[in-house]
Amino acid sequence: MAEPPDQMPAAAGRGDLRASHADRDQVIGTLKGAFVQGRLDKEEFDLRVGQTLASRTYAELAAVTADLPGGLTAAQPPQPVRTPGERRVLRPGLVKTVATVLYAGMWPLAAVLPGSSEGDPRDGVNLVGMATLIYLLVFVSACVWAQALRPPPEKHSGGQLPQRPAPGAGG
Repeated sequence: MAEPPDQMPAAAGRGDLRASHADRDQVIGTLKGAFVQGRLDKEEFDLRVGQTLASRTYAELAAVTADLPGGLTAAQPPQPVRTPGERRVLRPGLVKTVATVLYAGMWPLAAVLPGSSEGDPRDGVNLVGMATLIYLLVFVSACVWAQALRPPPEKHSGGQLPQRPAPGAGG
């Protein structure tokens, strides 16, 4: 029977082989998974990560996770799911960047536009004024769009205030 890939067995003659950085990263991922699931407290997690970074062989790495169940992995951020052939989604950050670059390009253009016969730069002023209005409209819309895409904040407290330490408790 095959071992889970995140468990480093010391058996089968691999225990005395030197571990790589990737092997240590894999064990740290297992420790993160155990910490997230509540199997390790913060102090023990920190201690074991230190042991993992100091480990040189597979046997030493296996000892760090020997009392943890197999198959633990660190939580990964969700990746956007697209069906095959689906087009990429335009993001607000890209829209704001493009709008800013185009708006910045309007200023040099307005400076080189010829003025009227009296030297009045009316065309350049009109261009900058209109570009400013359009830029503000696009930028504010993209900011609202970005806020709408943001997931709602999680409530961890259940609406209750945190408990204060008892008087004289050293806090």
